[in-house]
Amino acid sequence: MLTAPDEDGLLDVLIVGAGLSGIGAAAILQARCPGKRYAILEAREAIGGTWDLFRYPGIRSDSDMYTLGYGFKPWRDAKAIADGPSILHYIRETAREHGIGQHIRYGHKVVRADWSSEQACWTIHAVHAPGGETRTVRARFLYMCSGYYSYDHAYRPEFDGEDAYRGRIVQPQFWPRDLDYSGKRVVVVGSGATAVTLVPAMASQAAHVTMLQRSPTYVVARPSEYGFARRLQQRLPPKAAYWATRWRVILESMLLYRLARARPALARQRIVDMARHELEPGFDVATHFTPSYKVWDQRVCVVPDGDLFRAIRKGQASVVTDHIARFTERGLLLQSGRELEADVVVMATGLSLSILGGAAISVDGKPFAPNEAMSYKGMMLSDLPNCVMSFGYTNASWTLKADLTAEWVCRLLKHMDKKGQDVAVVRREPGVAPAPFLSFTSGYVQRAAALLPQQGSRRPWQVYQNYLQDMMTIRFGRIADGIIRFGSKGTAS
Repeated sequence: MLTAPDEDGLLDVLIVGAGLSGIGAAAILQARCPGKRYAILEAREAIGGTWDLFRYPGIRSDSDMYTLGYGFKPWRDAKAIADGPSILHYIRETAREHGIGQHIRYGHKVVRADWSSEQACWTIHAVHAPGGETRTVRARFLYMCSGYYSYDHAYRPEFDGEDAYRGRIVQPQFWPRDLDYSGKRVVVVGSGATAVTLVPAMASQAAHVTMLQRSPTYVVARPSEYGFARRLQQRLPPKAAYWATRWRVILESMLLYRLARARPALARQRIVDMARHELEPGFDVATHFTPSYKVWDQRVCVVPDGDLFRAIRKGQASVVTDHIARFTERGLLLQSGRELEADVVVMATGLSLSILGGAAISVDGKPFAPNEAMSYKGMMLSDLPNCVMSFGYTNASWTLKADLTAEWVCRLLKHMDKKGQDVAVVRREPGVAPAPFLSFTSGYVQRAAALLPQQGSRRPWQVYQNYLQDMMTIRFGRIADGIIRFGSKGTAS
């Protein structure tokens, strides 16, 4: 049954979100802090987060599952780049194996969270569907595993002439179940991970699919199954094979990332040459697959088994690099003067970022502004007591950092219990220069720049995109490092 709150109705930990991060956080909390009273508030009616929300054709991971999977639960499927339903099954299986489902309160969307120093606890206000009434939960510790983007809104630019267009416009985040694109002309607007997934998936049924991009993205073909992983599975016990594969992928990815940042021109040329090799001779790779920015200034798109390139080679798909002038009755008029006829236009134009689940936060009655705070180890925000946010990597699998964060939360809770402390809060240090929380130049990051917290110019305020560095500082670094300030109930934050 659900772990009950104490006699005052107070939980030890409230986790927000039952997606990949939230389920992993709950499993690690149960294992390392048994007896802690916790609950999970999930806004939707199902486990899975992103992997239950997104239903568009071909939905899949853009990271390998040996690192996107949890460290405590081996990924046993043959495919390293997995489809959405397989990932959703993995998350639900994890929740079932650890008995997490009984702790989840579905249909509870957190809209406000208020911290009281006098009581040393959070009061969380959640709107409960379908009635819409507001319910409150009290907890000593707030653990935000709600992801980084809004489930309710996606970035959707509007264009002149949309009212005159006779076809259908859809968004991947809100994919309509009744959409039949068989034998139809489709234009996918965008060039990110969603677009490069949609194009080959839709091309098998559509008359033709065109990926319309304003500018190119780095696209890399990788095998959907790793031969070395299969060989390790044949020679080692399952858990040992998983860990050997996981560490090979981690170290290889880190090495490639460091090389790309150290020698950007070489990395750029290598990726462009790989794309050229995948396409027919004479294809205009310079226009369509050669970005103007450095490798890893934005996320690199992975296409399993080169499916996007294969669809282009077969003539099922094509790429157009241009800007939209306006919609017409038949499709899209481009700034070059060319018209793309389309029965369906898919606006794969990006996410709308959201911090702390979009909830309004207050500390002792004063509104808390995340964009004015500085991030501590990429997990806590300055002046926000007893609260941790799970935020993964941009250059590697999200779960690598999410797992480390969950482990650190347990270390923090144990330290506070041992010392009899009720409050943990970080304060900004003088002389630490602020910097953007994310260094990406991607549109969705730049649009949200005013919402994001800051990082600092030195540790522990610097947000590393490096698993080994984070592992050493998060897993083995001292909790009482002089930056986190501890206190007792009734102490003003």
